[in-house]
Amino acid sequence: MASQLMPLELIDRCIGSRIQVIMKGDKEFSGILSGFDDFVNMVLEDVTEHDYDGTTTKLSKILLNGNNICMARHDVEAGCETIMD
Repeated sequence: MASQLMPLELIDRCIGSRIQVIMKGDKEFSGILSGFDDFVNMVLEDVTEHDYDGTTTKLSKILLNGNNICMARHDVEAGCETIMD
């Protein structure tokens, strides 16, 4: 039986990987996770911001407030390997 991971352990395994973050409101970000804290505030590098109106913006680095994050996942479009291994 596979061992269970706590949510923060799972996020920790994503450091250095490209992730996709869906925020409250009309924004979505994809970038390389460079760090996070106990409140799930995240620092992403090499970021692409996607608005739901179709516009995209490139950013070098961004800090995302954990209170506004709805969902985070590996960016499957970037071809990331599984973090469960």
